[in-house]
Amino acid sequence: MQDARNTHPLPTTQQNEAALDEARLIAETGIAARVAHLIDPVLKQLGFRLVRARLLQQNGPVLQIMAERPDGTITIEDCEEISQAVSPELDVSDLITSEYRLEISSPGVDRPLVRVSDFARAIDHEARIELTQPLENGRKRFRGLIRALEGEGNDALLTLERTDARPDETTHVTLPLRHLDEAKLMLTEALIRQSLRAGKLQQTEHPQQTQTAEELERPRRGPGRFRTDAKTKAKPLTPAGIQTSFKKGGGPTKPRTANSEGE
Repeated sequence: MQDARNTHPLPTTQQNEAALDEARLIAETGIAARVAHLIDPVLKQLGFRLVRARLLQQNGPVLQIMAERPDGTITIEDCEEISQAVSPELDVSDLITSEYRLEISSPGVDRPLVRVSDFARAIDHEARIELTQPLENGRKRFRGLIRALEGEGNDALLTLERTDARPDETTHVTLPLRHLDEAKLMLTEALIRQSLRAGKLQQTEHPQQTQTAEELERPRRGPGRFRTDAKTKAKPLTPAGIQTSFKKGGGPTKPRTANSEGE
C-alpha cells in the first residue's frame, strides 16, 4: 500500500487540469443534484471545481454552493465571480421556484472530503466517514485517522485507524470509497496548525495579494458589486473560511468570513 504523500506532483498546468476533471465520489439528490449538474460545467470554465451543492432552510431557502480552485483557495472576489456566472443559469432553469438566498462558500478547514485527492491530502488527519453500505461488522459510520490510500477513483481503498473502536473491535479498517456517502475532516489542533502554515506560506509566496484580517472581514458594498479601490483591488489567497451570500437575481449582500463551512 502506497502512502499518498510520496506520490510525485504533476507540473502545475497538468495538475490543475487533472484536479478540475477529477470526479467526485459523492452525488447530491433531488433539486441539489440538478443544481450540481447545471453549475458544474460553469465552474470548470471559470477554473473552479464544485465541492457540493445543498438546499438548506435557514430563515428561508438557502442554496449553498461550495467551491474552490484546484489549489484549494477561494477569495471573496471569486465568490462574486461564481455568483455572477451561475445566477443566470439558475434563473433560466428555475429549479428553485421560491425566493432563496444564494450562498457561495469555501470548503472550510474541517472540509468535506468528496474526491480521492481530498483524502490524499488528509493523510494523518482525523475524519468522520459514513458509507452507503455497512462493512462485514455491520458498521457504516467510522471516525479515525486517515493512514493510507490505495487505488484511484471509485476503486480507491482507504485505511482508517479508528478512534471510535471499542476494545473488542479492530482498530484498522479498510473502507471502499465507492460506497462513500459522506466524509468530513474533524477540527483538530493538528488540522488548524496545518491550515495556518499553509496560509503563511501563501502570504510569503504572494505578498502583493494579501490583506489584513480586518480588511477581509469589513463588508464592502457597491451598486450591484463589491467596491474596488486601491485598498481592495488585490485578491487575497484564502485557503479556507470564505462564505458569501447573494440575493437571487440581485447584487451581493454583506460578505462575511467564517472559520469553517457555512451551515
